[in-house]
Amino acid sequence: MRWAISLFTTGFIFAATALAVAQEGQPSSIPFAGGTLTIKETADLDKILAFDGKELARNYVVYYDRTVDLDGTKVALFAVGDGGNACGPATVIVWKPEGGELKTATVGEDCGAPPAAATEDSLYFVPYLRPGSTANVQSWSPEEGLRVAGEMSFTPQPGTKWADIDPAKITHPYDLFANGDFYDAARKVLGDSLENVALALSVSGGPEKTASGILYGSGCIPHACGGGDGFFAFDQKTKAVYFAQQGDGAEPDAWPALDTWPAEIREAMKKSLEQ
Repeated sequence: MRWAISLFTTGFIFAATALAVAQEGQPSSIPFAGGTLTIKETADLDKILAFDGKELARNYVVYYDRTVDLDGTKVALFAVGDGGNACGPATVIVWKPEGGELKTATVGEDCGAPPAAATEDSLYFVPYLRPGSTANVQSWSPEEGLRVAGEMSFTPQPGTKWADIDPAKITHPYDLFANGDFYDAARKVLGDSLENVALALSVSGGPEKTASGILYGSGCIPHACGGGDGFFAFDQKTKAVYFAQQGDGAEPDAWPALDTWPAEIREAMKKSLEQ
């Protein structure tokens, strides 16, 4: 089975931060399967998830999501991760088979793991997709464990054109990639580098404008700001797109070649990536 998905919203960009804030006021104990699940903070500010005193998981973010019933089996869901901007936590699944011992399973990795969606008998994990990326949709059930349910690929919003881009509504570079014409132009310029450059723009905000009105902005890789940072510029008049990313050389990698860039955009890029 295959799916296509459009741009994930800036809600993902701040999801982990929101979870960290939401930990305030979280229950410190949750009755479960004849025992008690607890979340306790250590002196190092880590949180420990435990069941009747036995540690199950530990990290900076440990957040009780909810308890669901999957075809008669109670399943408790927790968000567990490093925290930080643009870093969605993984999901820790806790359940107790009838007549068996308590079990746990972890789905997803830090910085991009999706939350669980529940049906009557299974959990589904629909991935967040950056521009240029493809990833598996996964399902989990107490009987079958984790399985691949299908594949999703990023796609911009159908039918969107250059004329649909409103600079006042751009709050993150990914808002531009959601436009079909912009995405096609970015794909043509970046080629196989599209996904890497999109990753380098993950932690970012709204664009700025040059003196002539060209949109530009920069960003960085989650947990790695200052190395491999990305830059973009978009000239609405000429419909031209420009991208750059810090590399090992004295000059950043650039698409198209840097010597073809207008001086105004080169200067904006230099200032952005030197910050």
